[in-house]
Amino acid sequence: MHDTSDVMHASLQRSAMRFGERIAIRSGDRAWSFVELDEWSGAFAAHLVAAGVVPGDRVAVAMTNRIEFVVVINGISKVGAAAVLLSPSWKAAEIDHALSLTNPRHAVADAASVAVLTERLGTAGVSDVDALPPLPNTPPVLDIDPATEAVLVFSSGTTGMPKAVRHTHTSMAAATVSWIAALGLGPDDRFQIATPPSHILGLLNLLAATEAGATVRLHPRFDLDEELRRIGSERMTLEMAVAPIALAMANHPDIESYDLSSLRYIMWGATPVTESVANTVTARTGVRFLPAYGASELPVLSANPVADPAKWRLDSAGLPALGVEIRVVDLLSGEPVASGETGEIEARGASMMIGYLPATANADAFHDGWYRTGDVGWVEPEGWIHLTDRSKEMIKVSGFQVAPAEIEAVLHGHPSVLDCAVFGVPDVRAGELPVAAVQLDPQRPITGEALRTLVEDALASYKRLHDLVVVDTIPRLPSGKVLRRELRAQWLAEHAPPAAPADAQTPQPT
Repeated sequence: MHDTSDVMHASLQRSAMRFGERIAIRSGDRAWSFVELDEWSGAFAAHLVAAGVVPGDRVAVAMTNRIEFVVVINGISKVGAAAVLLSPSWKAAEIDHALSLTNPRHAVADAASVAVLTERLGTAGVSDVDALPPLPNTPPVLDIDPATEAVLVFSSGTTGMPKAVRHTHTSMAAATVSWIAALGLGPDDRFQIATPPSHILGLLNLLAATEAGATVRLHPRFDLDEELRRIGSERMTLEMAVAPIALAMANHPDIESYDLSSLRYIMWGATPVTESVANTVTARTGVRFLPAYGASELPVLSANPVADPAKWRLDSAGLPALGVEIRVVDLLSGEPVASGETGEIEARGASMMIGYLPATANADAFHDGWYRTGDVGWVEPEGWIHLTDRSKEMIKVSGFQVAPAEIEAVLHGHPSVLDCAVFGVPDVRAGELPVAAVQLDPQRPITGEALRTLVEDALASYKRLHDLVVVDTIPRLPSGKVLRRELRAQWLAEHAPPAAPADAQTPQPT
């Protein structure tokens, strides 16, 4: 028999016993207790067994922010299967890629994704959460090895389509403990989630709240005024922000009219802190920011010390998270460097992924057992982490990773495009936005707008092009490597820095 204290659904079972009928999640006018979530997840597990799902299978999940997601994710865990988290904003090609990588036996979806998954897996292979028959509450009792797969999320690379990040029950349990410690989360806390559950941050917030006994309010989409109202009416104790949310708060014309006095802090994650924006929000509301740093592959890398507000800093991603080791290595030799020296940040810990799909991507992901973050920075002797650049070429749009190669593949598919390169440029709202440089065939004219529409129709909304420029040639090294920095520098030289509009309230990508 295995020690099942680390299996993912054990958190919900423990909280059902500890907190019983206390409210775990609210969404709109609906509210479910910890006991209800646990009972329905057991019933959903029985439904999966009846559908033929067995331990070791993978189950695709394509759902928006809703209470049933917690039921589904725990039900999948209870049958010993692994959840493959698909973004409901993905188009057909993105879904096809994810399914071909992970080969799920079954899928669970809501209205946004039922049709496209049914086309691929058949009616019997897809459970529509809005049309389930009465679920028998006869959950299976299984001996599940915590070292087996529990969750697969997707993280883009720079040399191809998105990769599936494989997490075990053990690694997700460790990440949950780290995030609870980073947030200082407890049963008296209340916070809101607008981040899609397919994103590692959205998932981790739900898992941490469940384990800690905190109450969550889910929002199907980002609506700043609604979130500000809920902080006052439901006495929220902490708030989450990526760059667009923080900027929208800074630019809100009436933010002083909202009662934010219950907040202990606003957690800034997924994108580097813009100090001027954070300081503006604090000056207008009295609420401070608490920066943190993570990745899909190792969800919680560092955070500022939540229990010691006197030490909070906006210029640092914080100190290594609970159970995580950080080191900096030379960009050329890979050898560890001394404190204060710049290099690539590497990390390891029990919360680290076990690897990617496809497996060929793992060779570049690890270095002597350390996860290569792709971030360039340095660490103070006391452990404070500073991020200065990226050695990888991923573009971070509001915390979502966008692979240049994925957009390039769409553009290369058009006969008018002889060559192209995609690179990121800074944006005050999103952190970064993708720009494409294209070399066109003079014999096959096409407008830039048509190419931008091509990308928009093929990929998720957060991958759409901010700009497209036509060039005579794409600069490359003799090896064929694109000189993206050269293209980026040229674009920046020709464009003034973006200004934040006074009424900016950019929603998160979904």
